[in-house]
Formats: sequence, structure tokens, C-alpha cells
Amino acid sequence: MRSETVTSLAQAARLRPPLAGGVRVVAIEGRSGAGTTVLADALAAETGWPVFHMDEVCSERTGPAASVELLALWVVMPLLNGADPRWRRYDRKLGRPAEWHSIPVVDGLIVEGCGCGAAEIRPYLSTLVWVDTPDGVRHQCPDAQDDAAGHAPHRATRARQEESFYAEHSPWEYADVVVDGAALRRSLRNAGE
Repeated sequence: MRSETVTSLAQAARLRPPLAGGVRVVAIEGRSGAGTTVLADALAAETGWPVFHMDEVCSERTGPAASVELLALWVVMPLLNGADPRWRRYDRKLGRPAEWHSIPVVDGLIVEGCGCGAAEIRPYLSTLVWVDTPDGVRHQCPDAQDDAAGHAPHRATRARQEESFYAEHSPWEYADVVVDGAALRRSLRNAGE
């Protein structure tokens, strides 16, 4: 699935300087259900760059603040030292860290999810994208996911954690690109038909 938005973003991202070692990091930030994963997957298909999902290291108890620390430690620092990112997945069912993963990175990496546009991460980002999606659209998305029942009890807590994070970091103010999440979904859906 291709869209003009994704193609333009991929072209622009390739032209930005690498700020995390020799790697161009594109951060796709937005509230839960905004479409950051949809955009990250489409951009990965367009660029061939791997994706790191903030949700993989985030627990419902700790929220975005702890994930930012892990992003810095497990993704940014290795890139700055010429190594590949290596992180430990958080198993939500068991409520504890699980197996280790690594991503081979050549010249670009896409990071998506709440927290990736944090103030302490921004100096290493080649491109910061804010996905702006109306609340009505965002709230429909989690209900459509396969693991909706498992996330339902944590939604209110997650929303409070996000609001606290966004009050402190306001990544949309620093975004290089703002994407309309609802329009992006429509264009990707139309491209897939």
C-alpha cells in the first residue's frame, strides 16, 4: 500500500542528515490509536528501514516515561556507538520482561509510539513526525485490535500517562511533519483497493 504522504515522507527522510551515529532515525509520535503503527509500517515498506515499536518495551504500569529511558539506552546509545539496537520485549501477559531482540540497521530506523518524540531523544532524530488524529477516530482503533480485551483495563491509565507525557514534552511543537491520521488511513485504504 502506497500513498502520496508516505512517498513524500520517505523521500524527505532520506535527505535528512543522520544524527544517531550514521543512522537517520524517523520518530513517529502520536497518542494511542492515532495511527503511528500504520504509518510506520507503510514507511518501512517504502524505505526498507526496520521499525522499533515503543509498545514492545512499555508496561502499563510505567508508561511512556520509562520507555523513553529504554529507547535511549537500548536504541539511541548503540546507534551512536555504531552498534545495532538491542532491547528486551515486555510481556504484558506475564507482567515482566521477556526475550531479547535486535535490529540490524544500515542507514535508517523508524521508531513509533508514544514517547519517541521526548525532549531527550529529539537531538538524535533526523525527522520527527506527529500523527494528529481526532479523538473519535483514535478511540475506535484499539477496539478493532486482536488484543483489545487485554488492553481494555489499562486504557484509562494509559491515557493519563500519555497526557502527563505530552504536557511535559509537546512533541507536535517540534515536529518536522504533521500527518492527518484519519486522512492517512483513508489514503492507504484506497491505495490497497
